[in-house]
Amino acid sequence: MFQNLLFDLDGTLTNSAEGITKCVQYALRDQGIEVSDLHKLEVFIGPPLRDSFMKFYGFTREQAEAGVEKYRERYTDIGIWENQVYDGMLELLQDLQADKRRLGMATAKPEVFAVRIAERFGFNPFLEDITGASLDGKTDKKALVVAAALEKWQLTTPEQKKTVVLIGDRREDVMAAHENGIACIGVGFGFGGYEELNAAGADYYVEDMAALHKLLLGK
Repeated sequence: MFQNLLFDLDGTLTNSAEGITKCVQYALRDQGIEVSDLHKLEVFIGPPLRDSFMKFYGFTREQAEAGVEKYRERYTDIGIWENQVYDGMLELLQDLQADKRRLGMATAKPEVFAVRIAERFGFNPFLEDITGASLDGKTDKKALVVAAALEKWQLTTPEQKKTVVLIGDRREDVMAAHENGIACIGVGFGFGGYEELNAAGADYYVEDMAALHKLLLGK
């Protein structure tokens, strides 16, 4: 199985729905839009925030940038911690590390936030590297993040890339992996689900943590 593993953050390592949706709700309210059902805002989990404000609420680019700033106003010290590690994830990382796998994080979330989350929730002992987006939005596309992670690990040839897999829960993860010539494992316990991941062309699909453990470690 794959020697080099890159994990997505939101919807893969942690269930971040509460923090993200409440911060989106906060940003929309600032624009005079009230959304009481937070589940409707889970579409914001995964893709770049700016793009989602424009896609789902018809914001102009300027409005979307303002929405991102308002979102971060609440997220930086409140929403970031409204977050839970998925049951069994730390144990999986520990087992993978014991099996001599190389583990990293690749997330479209700004890297400064990803680093804080990794430290708070206990991921640091297992992750060799954390690669995220820049705050200015110039590298918020998942494909750019994955490319940067591969560069850090010097895994850039087609043969080297056969040893790498990205583990994520949204179509953006599948597309980013394939744009970079690596495989993707789609997880059903996040926010995308089987239909989305299958339609995107995920190379593997696992429904739960036990299935992911079995796929990666054969037990």
